[in-house]
Amino acid sequence: MADLERLTITLPPEMASVVRGAVASGDYASTSEVVRTALRDWKMKRSLQIAELDALKADIEAGLADVAAGRTGSFDIGDIVERGRTLLRDRSSSV
Repeated sequence: MADLERLTITLPPEMASVVRGAVASGDYASTSEVVRTALRDWKMKRSLQIAELDALKADIEAGLADVAAGRTGSFDIGDIVERGRTLLRDRSSSV
């Protein structure tokens, strides 16, 4: 790494222990490497969250445009609730 900047961080004892343990076990060469890996993972996860949020916002905008244009139909709240329960049940059983 060409350019590095030194930062000092403060961690709760449990997190510090996990970081030290990762180095002690040989999984990482240094505590800095553990933190860099964690930040890369966080950055990737955050990018995915932002992409999902952007997609959700686009879906909401499309739905609002449909409502504004009168492209709506009747619905049964019971059917919607049942579909939601089925989705949650399927999601719970796959975890």
